[in-house]
Amino acid sequence: MKYMLLIAARDPQQYADEAFVGREMQAYIDFEKAVAEAGVKLAGEALQGVETASTVAVAESGERVVTDGPFAETREGLGGFYLLDVPDLDAALDWAARCPGSQFGGKIEVRPIQSYDY
Repeated sequence: MKYMLLIAARDPQQYADEAFVGREMQAYIDFEKAVAEAGVKLAGEALQGVETASTVAVAESGERVVTDGPFAETREGLGGFYLLDVPDLDAALDWAARCPGSQFGGKIEVRPIQSYDY
């Protein structure tokens, strides 16, 4: 089954500490190696900061409305993702717990990919 691990970005002030950044980056390097060696990683990327986001909506009139920033106003923002192909939810949760995004004060949302038969 395919699962998306959505990484909730943490407080940006933590990134002012170079030692923190170094520890987190090494943890991601190690995690990348682990998911690659296990053969479960289908995709994964970090995202630029929420200040680079644009949100698009289409009004009933058909007019496209583009606003700066993320669609949700929260302290956390989507920082990146992994798409994994694993046997079941338990395996996805295990990988989420190993992901540095669930550590260092962060969180991971784990969601199965919806498949359709067209």
